[in-house]
Amino acid sequence: MVVIGTIEIPALDLAAPLHQGIELSTIDHGPSHWPGTALPGEPGNVVVAGHRVTNTRPFRHLDTLQRGDPVIFTVEGRRWVYRVTGHEVVDEYAMWITDQTPGPTATLFACHPPGSAQYRWVTRLALESAG
Repeated sequence: MVVIGTIEIPALDLAAPLHQGIELSTIDHGPSHWPGTALPGEPGNVVVAGHRVTNTRPFRHLDTLQRGDPVIFTVEGRRWVYRVTGHEVVDEYAMWITDQTPGPTATLFACHPPGSAQYRWVTRLALESAG
């Protein structure tokens, strides 16, 4: 298992390693970056999956984030601050949530409702700053 950095979501009191890969065996250890999507700070969509009710439950309260809440990625010693721009619920087949974007954005997603894999809770972010 490869750790590529960290993810912090102050509103959720979350500070966790950011893993590479979307296999369940990887996501079971914490938030995980979808390979082939942008990395933090790059143009495109940084896609990160996490559990809501099993294992470390990093995204248990993902649905409580508010517009403007920060999500901070640190990768290769650089810090990238994204802000929540919105939410949506999609079905389990909505792979378009991983589509790349022209500008620097991010997508956090988890199963929804908690305890069910029928839908996905999707939180959208936009890059605010780099440090």
